[in-house]
Amino acid sequence: MKSSSFARPSLSSILQPVFSLRPKHGRPIICSTILPKPHTPIYLRPPAFQATLSELKKWHIWAKNQATSVGSTFSDLDNGPDSTLLHRELNWLVEDALEQPAILLPQNSRNNYDDATPLSIRACLDDLYKLWKQRIEERRPFQYVVGCEHWRDLILSVEEGVLIPRPETEMILDLVDNAVKGNEELKNGLWADLGTGSGALAIGVARILGLGCGRVFATDLSPIAVAVASYNVERYNLQDRIAVRLGSWFDPLKDVQGELSGFVSNPPYIPSEDINGLQAEVSKHEPRLALDGEQMA
Repeated sequence: MKSSSFARPSLSSILQPVFSLRPKHGRPIICSTILPKPHTPIYLRPPAFQATLSELKKWHIWAKNQATSVGSTFSDLDNGPDSTLLHRELNWLVEDALEQPAILLPQNSRNNYDDATPLSIRACLDDLYKLWKQRIEERRPFQYVVGCEHWRDLILSVEEGVLIPRPETEMILDLVDNAVKGNEELKNGLWADLGTGSGALAIGVARILGLGCGRVFATDLSPIAVAVASYNVERYNLQDRIAVRLGSWFDPLKDVQGELSGFVSNPPYIPSEDINGLQAEVSKHEPRLALDGEQMA
């Protein structure tokens, strides 16, 4: 799936090695905070609902017409998605929601499928209408509609209250990869991801460090972000190598003060007065806490 067109420049991100004491690897890394339960992305849900092929065709035609009606309106208004991108997103929604998405492809339109054939879907038909209506009428980000974002070689859960990871942020991991090559102190040290959001950087750093090497602490002030990051960490079976903690920046890391070998962060940096002028998907839906740099002042 395509990332939001609003890009956070990599220059605003921080890679800061901090050489100090070697970590005490015997210390357990845990997160004991009770967190809200994150939503399950559509593609991971069981196909527990059914609709007939006729009903799905009707929805699909309606959704395509909705996408076509946008034209270049959003693009002209605030650099938002045009009809071409919305049609592409609709195809991705079909792939995530239908157990047999190919049945709605144009090349299958002349096949002998009975319109009364029941098909298994991962969200009920009413929700499919509701979700696409939110995408078009409310400009709800597509990543929130389907509940995930494809980032690097990961598929990360995201939802309202969690910043959608940007492709540019992947460059931070390239910097980390270069930094730890040939440097055992960095590779086997403790790292921190400050303001982790979805946990993208923490997961990426842990995978670069490798099994049996360093560990990562991920912190965030938002309970929703901590819950989603924890969910993503567990999905990639990294809970023994990443600790997700609730709190502001370094505050939850007092027990490892002076022991970090390095940290990464992609902090908020946008001036408060500029946020309302951003793409509606960003300004109206993504967490201001993760965007507004003046809150850090």
